[in-house]
Amino acid sequence: MSDNITAETVTAEHAQAVARGVIENVERVIVGQHDAVEHLVTSVLAGGNVLLEDVPGVGKTMLARSLARSIDGRFKRIQFTPDLLPSDVTGANVFNQKTREFEFRDGPIFANVVLADEINRAPPKTQSALLEAMDEGQVTVDGETHPVPSPFTVIATQNSVEEDRTYTLPLAEIDRFMKRLHLGYPDEREETELLGRITGEHPIESLSAVATIDDIQTARLAVSNVRVEDAVRRYVTRLAQYTRDNAQLGVSPRGSVALVHAAQARAVLDQRGYVVPEDVQQEARATFTHRIRPAPNGDRPASLVTAALESVDV
Repeated sequence: MSDNITAETVTAEHAQAVARGVIENVERVIVGQHDAVEHLVTSVLAGGNVLLEDVPGVGKTMLARSLARSIDGRFKRIQFTPDLLPSDVTGANVFNQKTREFEFRDGPIFANVVLADEINRAPPKTQSALLEAMDEGQVTVDGETHPVPSPFTVIATQNSVEEDRTYTLPLAEIDRFMKRLHLGYPDEREETELLGRITGEHPIESLSAVATIDDIQTARLAVSNVRVEDAVRRYVTRLAQYTRDNAQLGVSPRGSVALVHAAQARAVLDQRGYVVPEDVQQEARATFTHRIRPAPNGDRPASLVTAALESVDV
């Protein structure tokens, strides 16, 4: 090991290799969504949850499934419907006839990657069953707390054009998603390539894991060790304050924390052990926009974040 290479650098190299391996594997299935795939993987490395919101049929669920298959961990899919109960998500205490005692049977929330498909089709009470796990890494049932597996990530999807029998996600839940991503339609070349890939066996059927749970844990440790200098932290604070000064509801402190963690993961993706302002700028839109409620006749959230990035001094 040369004098200018530290243990931190080696860890960052390993984490970058893990991230790039997962990204390349997912892109064997997903076409033309490189930025979204990078955002999804950096969220996992930063310990965050992701909301995929877009029109039907653009690959939201397939993206989540491809990520889950790329990691050798436990994956569960929850199809959210109007009649889904909180216990269907968390699990419940069930009476065992043999032992004559109640025992806890865990629900699908107990996995490393949880796909909450069409999350806005379930009522708020059922949606709220995710909150404790997303924020604290645990589930409490009948007064008893059960930790969820680590690492743990929720990837939720919702269609942005259907309002029939859907429920608006409460602000407290939206704020627990590190990022909200939009995929959009592919262009002509991308869609043509997609059609070629699905001729015959769908590529996801042959997709295998390229990262272990230990790989993800090590990469997360590398992300948490990335340095964030005081000047960068002040920059994040000023960006958040700009949104609060120019919207009815601006970015919360949880949002500022999420942006710092996302920027740390972005630095690792570029094999750096420290955050630069460009990392913050790359992550700000996906991390901040969904937390903002515009003032009457004010800028839309995306425009407000753009204005903050253009107006706030680095």
